[in-house]
Amino acid sequence: MATKMLNVPNHGFEHECKEIHDSWGKLNRLVLDLATRTRLERHQIRETYKAIYGQDLVKRLQEAETSGSRTEAAGISPKLCAALSLWMLDVHERDAVLVREALQQDVTNYKALVEVFVRRKSSHILLMKQIYQTRFRRQLDQDIINIEPPSPYQKILVALVASHKAHHADVSQHIAKCDARRLYETGDGSPGAIEEAVVLEVLSKRSIPQLKLTFSSYKHIYGHDYTKSLKRGNSWEFENALGVVAKCIYNPPNYYAKTLYRSIKGYAIDKAAIERVIISRCEVDMDEIQRVYKKKYGDQLGDSLCETIPSGDYRDFLVALATKTN
Repeated sequence: MATKMLNVPNHGFEHECKEIHDSWGKLNRLVLDLATRTRLERHQIRETYKAIYGQDLVKRLQEAETSGSRTEAAGISPKLCAALSLWMLDVHERDAVLVREALQQDVTNYKALVEVFVRRKSSHILLMKQIYQTRFRRQLDQDIINIEPPSPYQKILVALVASHKAHHADVSQHIAKCDARRLYETGDGSPGAIEEAVVLEVLSKRSIPQLKLTFSSYKHIYGHDYTKSLKRGNSWEFENALGVVAKCIYNPPNYYAKTLYRSIKGYAIDKAAIERVIISRCEVDMDEIQRVYKKKYGDQLGDSLCETIPSGDYRDFLVALATKTN
């Protein structure tokens, strides 16, 4: 049956779209090419494909992912389709999908949620939440509030959601020093467990750049990272969650390098975490993550992936993104 060709504006990607369409059962031929494409180029390929064939390329990849054995019988890896569909999404839509997946797991993936809320600008979070509402017909803020069972991460996420709604764009050294002192007084400077209310107030009223400056000021004033002051007392679950959030805010390359290492070298390989971090960060700070990974663990990130993940198109795709230069 002939494919109906639609009118399409000249984006310059008609050849690539025809290759994707004609060699669907051999998608591996296009993996490395798609990995090298910029965000704008991927958007244009998606738009051109839809204009020519009347299908959303991302939706087609997602359908292939969920088809399971039928997809494998056609010569396509479902894992590869899942990774490619994430890669081809616009960044706001991708974050909405990652957040929804994190919330729908049997055990909420709080780290995935934290990574979105602490590494994106407030304007990005606003647009992402709008897409979340349109796509899933749900309010993200309410979904976070309604997480069961309640968790210390949940309290922190609610505070971070509030921080994206109302704050000054400029950062203040004076406010950073004052907040650092407040955190010290309920941490190192207090004989008991930290006061959750004080920490949550700081998190809810400051922008992410302001919080990063606060943690920097804390280290400058008191001589060590804020996370070193978190005690393992009666509120150790809250302190553990707070430590993860603080590390992600203060030193993202170190946080992501450590996350990748644990996901690759851990007792059980966490491919979902590897995929999420690489796809989300490869156009942001992957160069720095690679440098930190090499310095901390003595291996190249690409080599670690090759040693752990079985050879194939899926591994080739992840390695191509992980070693991509920005």
